Amino acid sequence: MDNINILGIESSCDDTSAAIIQNGIMLSNVIASQSVHTFYGGVVPELASRAHQQHIIPVVHQALKNAGIDKSNLSAIGYTRGPGLLGSLLVGSSFAKGLSQSLSVPLIDVNHLQAHVLAHFISEGNPDEKHPPFPFLCLLVSGGNSQIILVRRYDDMQIIGQTIDDAAGEAFDKCAKVMGLPYPGGPHVDKLAKAGNPTTFTFSKPQTSGYDYSFSGLKTSFLYLVRDEMKKNDRFIIDNLHHLCASLQHTVIEILMAKLRKASDDFAIKHIAVAGGVSANSALRRAFHEHREKHDWQTYIPPISFTTDNAAMIAMTAYLKYRHNRFGALTDTPFVRVNNTF
Repeated sequence: MDNINILGIESSCDDTSAAIIQNGIMLSNVIASQSVHTFYGGVVPELASRAHQQHIIPVVHQALKNAGIDKSNLSAIGYTRGPGLLGSLLVGSSFAKGLSQSLSVPLIDVNHLQAHVLAHFISEGNPDEKHPPFPFLCLLVSGGNSQIILVRRYDDMQIIGQTIDDAAGEAFDKCAKVMGLPYPGGPHVDKLAKAGNPTTFTFSKPQTSGYDYSFSGLKTSFLYLVRDEMKKNDRFIIDNLHHLCASLQHTVIEILMAKLRKASDDFAIKHIAVAGGVSANSALRRAFHEHREKHDWQTYIPPISFTTDNAAMIAMTAYLKYRHNRFGALTDTPFVRVNNTF
């Protein structure tokens, strides 16, 4: 049987990535990040789309080279259709459509959030790899999304809970900015929190219905505490930086895990996965290990390299869709917003 070679292209935000999956096994995964946004404290959409235009050809070329695959041997091209920044998505989708036409191979559109969940099925060819069985629950946490997803099959996912305002990653970044930390703030908070006491400060835990999240109240209470304490001591942030980070991180993770426990109990599902950029957070990973022991969960935590936006997860999703003849069309347009089902 001929090899199934899938090229995946990811361009939903500020990372340009290309990857090759062959028969379900990852051969390459190349990512070009954009440092320009650090100076602005967040992603600037216009700058992001321009950088994608510069990066996409060399990134795809390098992914093919690393995999030892010629473009003429590609079986299909998968690309991120959304959600994401419209300008960034247009760069990736336009390139994918043009390449699929020139090679006369199928085009496969991929939902970015579905791909984050299916990153758990990326294989690097190791015999001890562990993939979650269906059904399972997945906590998807990133700068733009905080969701609990019920995964029945690779093509049957339902968002049963999500943030009604800020995402967890956004809360980390905004609170980090208040403390004068660089963007993105999440990794800096995680690093500094290791030397702090997580019970030093108490922040608001907004009450929401069902499995939905809210982080705006937490962010506001953090801001007010810092503002009030700075009036008393202008060195408050400097003197308490580690404790502020530890307390903030502790509160965010408590909010995330409380709703996840509720969903696990209500749906009687013990197979629990985590995905998205915030799943790289060391305290969140530790919380998953603790819940595995305390609540008899079977937990699935992705390698750090698959937590952020990457094309391997796009290629993996496209591979699964290819095997079921689920192809896209040239008339498919990118979408920006999140749907409740995939």
